[in-house]
Amino acid sequence: MAKVLISVPDELLERIDREAQRRHHSRSAFLQEAARQQLGWTEPEAIDAAVKRARAALAGAGAFESADLIRADREGRDVRDRRR
Repeated sequence: MAKVLISVPDELLERIDREAQRRHHSRSAFLQEAARQQLGWTEPEAIDAAVKRARAALAGAGAFESADLIRADREGRDVRDRRR
């Protein structure tokens, strides 16, 4: 893990420290979380939870061929486009 030296206005650092303390996090953990959110870098645990929810949602779907679904959707759009 790298260590960095950054410049932060005193007032901002005070707010960061107060919020980190309120959340029972270190300053480093708070800033890492903020950076991940700004970069759209999802935590592995959140991805795992999303996959679990998706599997549960599709559990009763049964077997299907995705190409058939895509083809049917495309043909439906083609029919609608021809009506215009």
